Amino acid sequence: MLRHVIAPSSGWTKASHAVVRDRRMNSDAKILLLYVQGLPESATGRPLGELARKLEMKGRAYQQAKKQLIEHGYVHEWRGQGDGGRWVTEQLFTNTPLTRDEARAVRARLSPEAAGPTRAERPSAPQPSAQYPTVGEPTPPSAGGYVPEEEHVDENTPHPPSEAEPEPDPEPEPDPKPGPETGHRPTPAQEPGAEATPPPRRPSPQLTRAERVLLSLRHTRRELLLGVGEARALAVEAAKWLERGLTESELRHALLAEPPKGGVRSAVGFLRHRLTHKCPVAPAPVAPPEPPPPPVRALITCTSEAEEDHVFRPLGDETECADCRRATAYANWMVDTDTFDFPPDMTWRQRFVAVAKADALRGEPA
Repeated sequence: MLRHVIAPSSGWTKASHAVVRDRRMNSDAKILLLYVQGLPESATGRPLGELARKLEMKGRAYQQAKKQLIEHGYVHEWRGQGDGGRWVTEQLFTNTPLTRDEARAVRARLSPEAAGPTRAERPSAPQPSAQYPTVGEPTPPSAGGYVPEEEHVDENTPHPPSEAEPEPDPEPEPDPKPGPETGHRPTPAQEPGAEATPPPRRPSPQLTRAERVLLSLRHTRRELLLGVGEARALAVEAAKWLERGLTESELRHALLAEPPKGGVRSAVGFLRHRLTHKCPVAPAPVAPPEPPPPPVRALITCTSEAEEDHVFRPLGDETECADCRRATAYANWMVDTDTFDFPPDMTWRQRFVAVAKADALRGEPA
C-alpha cells in the first residue's frame, strides 16, 4: 500500500493511537470522541446529545456510541437534584479513559461547587427541637384587620322561641308512652305501611356469561376493548344468543368472524350492530311426543251363540266380536218393532245371527 500524508499546519486534532486502533468501539464512538475533543471551550456547555446531532448522529446510533464511551471511561455522568428541586445531569468528557474515582477527582478540580454531594446524598436535616419562640407569644392570624366578634348563639337561631309566661311548677307525672299524641313520630322502618327496601337483584347466569365473553374479546382483537359498564350494557343482547342454545365459544366466534376491512372505529357500536342484526332465530317449540300405540291384545273366542266358533282381537273388555254385537242390537230392534227389514250393508252372517237371536228372544224354536 502506498501512502501520501501531509501533516496539517492548522485546524487539526491530536488523536491517540489507543483510540483510533481500539476495536472495542465502533466508528461512531471514535468520531464523536474526536469531534468533541477538538471543540473550543465555548462549546463545552452543551450536552453530548446536542453535539452528536451536528454530526447527524441520532437515535440508536447515538445511544450505542454513548454507551461504548461510558463503558470504556471516556464519558461520565452524574445525576442529582439541585436546591430548587430540579434534576440536573452533569457530563464529564475526557480523551483518556478514567475510572469512576479518577473522574470524580477531575470533576472536583474543574467544578468545586458541583463536586459536593447531591441533594439525594446529603444527610437529612435534624428534627426541630421542641422550644418556645424566642420573641413573643404565638398570635392568631389576622385577615385585613378584621377583629372576630363574640358569637351569639341566640342571634343565630332562625326562629327564636317566644318568651313563655312563668307558670307554677306542675306536679311530676309519669312519662307517657311514645306515640302520635306525644309528638314522637315513628321512624319509616317502624311505620306499618312502610316497605323494606328490596335487596339488589343478582344478574342471571346468562348475563354473567355474556359479560365475560364480551370482556374477553380484547385478548384476540385489541380494537374490541370494552369497559365494564359498556360490557354490562351489551350483555343484555348477548344473553339472548345464549338463551337460544349457543355456547360461549360460538358467541365469541360470531363476534370475531369477518372483521370490517376499514377496521373498527367504535367497539360498542360494532358489537351492538352485530348482536342485534345477526341474532339467531329462536328455535321452534318442540312438539310433544305422540303417545305410544296401545298394546296389541291376544285373540279370544267369541262367546255369542253362533254356529261356528270364531276368534277376534278385543279392544277393551268385550267378550263378543263386533259382528255379533251388531246382530244382538239388531235382534232387539226386530223384537221391539216386529219387523224383518235388514239394512243393505248387513252381511248374510250378521242377518242369520240376528234372526236366530230374535227368535230366541221371542221364545220360538230356531
